[in-house]
Amino acid sequence: MLPWMRLTFLGAAGEVTGSCYLVDTGEVKFLLECGMRQGGRHALALNRRFAFAPRDIAFVLLSHAHIDHSGLLPRLVAQGFGGPVYATRATCELLGVMLPDSGHLQEKEAEREGGEPLYTVAQALRSLKRLQAVDYDEELRPHAAVRCRFRDAGHILGSAILEIWLGTKKLVFSGDLGQPGRPVVEDPTPIREADVLLVESTYGNRNHKTMAQTLDEFAFALNDTLASKKGNVVIPSFAVGRTQDILSIMGELQAAGRLPKLDAYVDSPMASAATRITLRHAKLPKLDRVRFTESTEDSMKINSIRSGAVIISASGMCEGGRIKHHLRYNLPRKECAVVFVGFQAAGTLGRRIVDGAKRVRIYGEDVPVRAKLFTINGLSAHADRDALLAWLGKFRRAPRQTWVVHGEPLSAHALRDGIREQLGWRAEVPTEGQAVELA
Repeated sequence: MLPWMRLTFLGAAGEVTGSCYLVDTGEVKFLLECGMRQGGRHALALNRRFAFAPRDIAFVLLSHAHIDHSGLLPRLVAQGFGGPVYATRATCELLGVMLPDSGHLQEKEAEREGGEPLYTVAQALRSLKRLQAVDYDEELRPHAAVRCRFRDAGHILGSAILEIWLGTKKLVFSGDLGQPGRPVVEDPTPIREADVLLVESTYGNRNHKTMAQTLDEFAFALNDTLASKKGNVVIPSFAVGRTQDILSIMGELQAAGRLPKLDAYVDSPMASAATRITLRHAKLPKLDRVRFTESTEDSMKINSIRSGAVIISASGMCEGGRIKHHLRYNLPRKECAVVFVGFQAAGTLGRRIVDGAKRVRIYGEDVPVRAKLFTINGLSAHADRDALLAWLGKFRRAPRQTWVVHGEPLSAHALRDGIREQLGWRAEVPTEGQAVELA
């Protein structure tokens, strides 16, 4: 029996990005996640400092590859962390693409804004040496006092729910849970027992539309613009998971005769690499006339296309990468459309556009928003309120402690209230920096 255990919420507490939780058993300190915050200068400042000494961390358990869960690993290693980072095999493959790409973006932003990058490509490459791949459902012992198991979370390729045993206590971290019935990935694995539970709440206050309704909305958004043959459709998309879902759905709609032959451009080297990795693990419906651009020159050529193009580009929240260039060229044109297919965190460029800004700043330029805007939440890789409560309802008994994380305040508190009312459990929303003893 361990003498005491403490959990500290260092990110994704009262917000969505920056997932990071410190577990201290008295014998060993380790992290669940090491994610980057997203959303402006305040987030950047928080990303520059850790609330612990990286050298004191024995290991990291990582649920999946998205940057808001993994993006500070290179900085952690650069500041002295020398332990292993455990993740599923697919997650390790994806990180081999995503972290160097993130380092490249950090260098470019620092060059543009002045100052030091959060980390460099070289530091990102060094951090990859710390990765250790694990298989779903197999038991891992990262320390004599800790054992754990990775279970399929159904969020993106390689995503995992973490079951962690600390002496006689069991901690379960949901990671990001997927919505059942989605393309490419499996449904989230039911978990039966936990003493302490951390559950995400990105969509804890609302439900997605059905997949049939979502396909109708998506087809309409594309056809509404492409039928006029006057404008382009721009889709800001996460390179990993969402882009592959969109390609799958477009292929399905095209096969059903619900989309015309179209010219689709996947303009993100990371999305191209992630698609290749996905095809090693899953099968996607065939989509005609899709082109994967690699070079900056090829990306720039897309901006000379005035109509008929579907441009899928990262980042999904419009915070960096090539999407900002495509928005700069297409947002001012009323004959174009921007289709948002994922969550837009507070403070991001994507959120400002979705919230109705008439003008936005892109690379120092004042850009008017005249394009049609479509928001299709049904494509989210996150479980909605009903799916979250259904997953929680499969536990055989109430955990002693349930902490609702990874959600903006309205969503997190709404899910907390739903857990209390529908399941009769005790549940709380932690605050950033809060430390709790594990019951």
